[in-house]
Amino acid sequence: MRFTSAVVATSALAFGLAGCGASDDSVTASDASSSNYPLTIDNCGRQVTIDAPPTRAVSLNQGSTEILLSLGLADRMVGTATWTDPVRENLAADNNRVPRLADNKPSFEVVLDTEPDFVSASFASTIAEGGVASRDQFAALGVPTYLSPTDNGCDGKVSSASNADGARTEPLKIETVYQEIRDLAAIFDVRDRGEQFVAELQDRFAKASDSVDASGVSLAFWFADTMTPYMAGCCGSSGIITESVGAENIFADTTDEWPQVSWETILDRNPTALVLADLSRRSIDGDALASKIAFLESNPVTSRLQAVQDKKYIVVNGADLNPSIRTIDGVEKTATALRDWGLAN
Repeated sequence: MRFTSAVVATSALAFGLAGCGASDDSVTASDASSSNYPLTIDNCGRQVTIDAPPTRAVSLNQGSTEILLSLGLADRMVGTATWTDPVRENLAADNNRVPRLADNKPSFEVVLDTEPDFVSASFASTIAEGGVASRDQFAALGVPTYLSPTDNGCDGKVSSASNADGARTEPLKIETVYQEIRDLAAIFDVRDRGEQFVAELQDRFAKASDSVDASGVSLAFWFADTMTPYMAGCCGSSGIITESVGAENIFADTTDEWPQVSWETILDRNPTALVLADLSRRSIDGDALASKIAFLESNPVTSRLQAVQDKKYIVVNGADLNPSIRTIDGVEKTATALRDWGLAN
């Protein structure tokens, strides 16, 4: 990416005092005391050193933004970007206090103009070549970065050759979401807030999952696209949701995050219920809930699905199917629907 000399000079001035060299007394987020800075965290195969609690943070994906807002850090944030849905209602007031740099991907220059001292992201593609900028580009300017350990690109995992969203080598666990919260709480020196938030999420997760046993129920998770739909594979957020309610994902036999499949294949596997993502974007047919349902009930193949004939639709936000705190929202919505339909003990 090209920069003008003025941008480079401004960036060098802004970040000259924000170096992130490794400390001889490296610690991890889990065992650091609040006075132990510089703080070094092992993050997705990188040693990330934080010289002091950030005061000018930029979060580049909604999942990361909602964690920081949940930790009460709006006053230390100078920008957000890359939104898929409206912010969670309980975070709206704090979110309104933070500048939105872009609904989608901002340029590197726009991010640098905020003079950040920390950048976080939920997806590896956001802070990589072809994204906003690579982690090395940020590091060269003394800006530490943090990538969510929930992303299947963490630790340099190779994406699937057949699926742009990649494949998971092992199933995502909800504990990894809790790890992200604890890491970010340690970075910002708000560990007590982090533990309190994790406890709240654990309680919600337990109440939702313990309330249902949907053995014998099969689910399909449709994210987008009517022609060749993106359906959830085994091992991302959908895996957490499915396992938590005791059901089965009809595509549990693929490790691809979001494989594109045919409707005929879905009909062959004939799920009990469909989990439908109501996306706030409107870029292609099948983004909005209404267009999904209209397609399902009019198409000669999909109209034969038992879930369509029974109108067994579980509605979630797009963000609920991303690895994040919203995954627990997805668990709650799925558990409630199955229980209300009498499909779970």
